[in-house]
Amino acid sequence: MLTQLQRMVAVAAVATIAALQFPVPAEARGAPDSFADMVEKLMPAVVNIATTQKLPERRQGTPEMPKLPPGSPFEEFFKDFFDRQQRGQQQRRPATSLGSGFVIDASGYIVTNNHVIDGADEIKVILSTGAEIPAKLIGTDAQTDIALLQVETKEKLTAVQWGDSDKARVGDWVLAIGNPFGLGGSVTAGIISARGRDIGAGRYDDFMQTDASINKGNSGGPLFNTEGQVIGVNTAIYSQTGGSVGIGFAVPSVIAQRVALQLKEFGKTKRGWLGVRIQVVTDEIAESIGLDKARGAMVAGVTDGGPAARAKIDAGDVILSFDGKPVPDMRHLPRVVADTPIGKTVPVEVWRKGKKETLQVQVGELKEEEVAAAAAGSSPKGGGGAGPTTDVEALGLTLSRITPELRQRFELKPDAKGVVITDVKADGVAASKDLRAGDLILEVAQAEVTTPEQVRDKVKEAQAQKRKSVLLLVQRGADSRFVALPFKS
Repeated sequence: MLTQLQRMVAVAAVATIAALQFPVPAEARGAPDSFADMVEKLMPAVVNIATTQKLPERRQGTPEMPKLPPGSPFEEFFKDFFDRQQRGQQQRRPATSLGSGFVIDASGYIVTNNHVIDGADEIKVILSTGAEIPAKLIGTDAQTDIALLQVETKEKLTAVQWGDSDKARVGDWVLAIGNPFGLGGSVTAGIISARGRDIGAGRYDDFMQTDASINKGNSGGPLFNTEGQVIGVNTAIYSQTGGSVGIGFAVPSVIAQRVALQLKEFGKTKRGWLGVRIQVVTDEIAESIGLDKARGAMVAGVTDGGPAARAKIDAGDVILSFDGKPVPDMRHLPRVVADTPIGKTVPVEVWRKGKKETLQVQVGELKEEEVAAAAAGSSPKGGGGAGPTTDVEALGLTLSRITPELRQRFELKPDAKGVVITDVKADGVAASKDLRAGDLILEVAQAEVTTPEQVRDKVKEAQAQKRKSVLLLVQRGADSRFVALPFKS
């Protein structure tokens, strides 16, 4: 018979073994009995935003200018007359909108959404006490939908603290305080439903999703964690009716806080710039270039004279990490680059022709004209001769060198190079990837091609290596993209 002491030791030993084999997960944050104490402290820091936009209104019955023959001697006379008439009869009618915001600095700085104050002629901040204060617009950032206001008042303002949205977990409790439907000072509770949402609002989309009720007028208001810290700025909802259906989106605090600081310091945002056009790395593309899985961002084009060009980053490279930060997918790269200090030299790991390479890039500053230039792309240089067509059965393509007749037929530029597609089989793999007659093939398996025979040989080489697909760089107009064409099994 075991003694009482022996039984206790045995039970303890079993419990220890079980704990080692089945570790207890970290305890999740439970729901408090009430949010009342926290709300009482936070409510004074949340404000209502009222904007007025004066729109021209034309009175009914204003006569229209008669249609006159071009060059008529009465044309200028009637134009001047009717312009004076319309200016005299126009009046300004106010259009108002309501939103939310929150005080981040007791000296008078307030964060809200850009779309809340966009186009406003007058902005007023309404405190929880009911006091209305004119606000000055310090700066806006349409890319993240953040705006910074400033007010001057003798009233004591209550400011809230930023939290770290990166530490927030799906399932954590959150509170939204704002001004839904102009009601003012409304509180809703919910959880974080998802993170990293891309809702198509811009190139830096990285929204937190919550089921805390967010309605019209909540825009620009704070999303709090249970410690009373702002971890998001409520920005958008998904709804077919215009009301809350439990799918709301907030700009994470790690983004909003950085933007607000830059707006305060510079009156605008300053973002890092790499100077590349990128595309998604699909499973087929990854397989065709020997990458272990679909990851990173594939470089489809490089801006002449940009940071990437100076660092010798080439079209066809797949960027796997930037400044030591992994790039899991295409849409992650613009955010990482934008957050990098301008002028900083950083390591960029790329996948190039079957192996990893590390390049050093000095980050530039993103400007609107550079964004436009990157979107427009650049035309390749070179020329082509004449030659017969060649069928590449594995891809369902008929190819030719560039001839004067094909240049005219497909409206190719004088400096166009590569191999021109003259026909695409309707049931071929190329047709399934939207390749068309008139497209130019610039590269096959990341090697330049100038003749149809080179394309055919590269395809056969990929098949001999038992690749499941082959990677093509295809140009249409001014745009180029990489396309992985699978071989029929």
